[in-house]
Formats: sequence, C-alpha cells, structure tokens
Amino acid sequence: MELLTTNNVWMMVCTFLVFFMHLGFTFLEIGLTRQKNSINILFKNFFVITAGLILYCAIGFNLMYPSEWIIEGVLGLPSPGLDSVGAADLGYNEGYTYWTDFLFQGMFAATAATIISGAVAERIKISSFMLIAILYVSIVYPIVGAWKWGGGFMDALGFYDFAGSTLVHAVGGWGALVVI
Repeated sequence: MELLTTNNVWMMVCTFLVFFMHLGFTFLEIGLTRQKNSINILFKNFFVITAGLILYCAIGFNLMYPSEWIIEGVLGLPSPGLDSVGAADLGYNEGYTYWTDFLFQGMFAATAATIISGAVAERIKISSFMLIAILYVSIVYPIVGAWKWGGGFMDALGFYDFAGSTLVHAVGGWGALVVI
C-alpha cells in the first residue's frame, strides 16, 4: 500500500492532533490544581503517552483487532506484540496503513486514560494512577474498542461512533467515575 494516500496522510495529521490534545489536557489539569502538583501532573500525562504506547503495542492493539474471538464479538484472543502479516486483508483498512492505525488508536487509548487523569488529579497517589493507566490502556480500552473498530458486536449491530465519542470519551468518563 502506498504511504502517501490522502486517507493515510489525513490519519497521520489526526494522530498528531490527538497527540497535542494531551498537551491541552495537561495545561487544563495544571490550571485546575494547586501549584505544588504541577510536576506530578506533567509526569502523569507524559507517562500515559509513553507507557501507554508501549503497552498498547505489547497487548492492546492485537486485543482490539483480534484474529480469533474467545466470546464472539465481545472478547478477542490477543497475540503478543504487533503483527502486520496479513494487515492488508483486515476489514478496518480504509486507505491507511497498519502502522498509521496503530499510532492513531494508541493515541486514542492514551486519551481515554488521560480523561481519568484529569478526574483524579490531586486525589490519588501517582503509583495508583500508573496502575490504573496501565490496565486501562492495555486491557479495558482495547476490549471496548474491539466491539466496534475490531469488528465486534456493536459493529455487527450497525453502531456508528462519531469521532470516538463513545469508544474514547464515554469509556474514559466511565473509567473516571469508577476510579473516583
């Protein structure tokens, strides 16, 4: 597949914009909390992006786009790491590459965890947040994402998720409510 298709370039621009949303979330959190917690918040948001992408690569992406289902349309059987063999045959391929989709979905996974970060700012220890973010980016978000974007039961029902409003923002919001 050619890397400079219109869809692929647009997806990379959107990935870049989602990445910069994290900067906005960071500034919002710093503005809403006391000055003594600024470094803590900077670390949390940096951790979500870096560790989030690593964990999403190791576990989450293949859990989100499973080759087999444990429970049909609900829970996929992941294989460890990234595997682009046969990626051109996947149903989600709409003119962008496997690696573009990985980066885009990885940023969305980190965004869902960043929503939780904003809700728990000044409320929990950094180690507790790190554990929550690890679980959320590597397991919770990919399972819910598989329901639509991975060809799960919501996709079969014809569900339409406009710009990630349900699969990213609502899931992040529900996660924040659970943690609080």
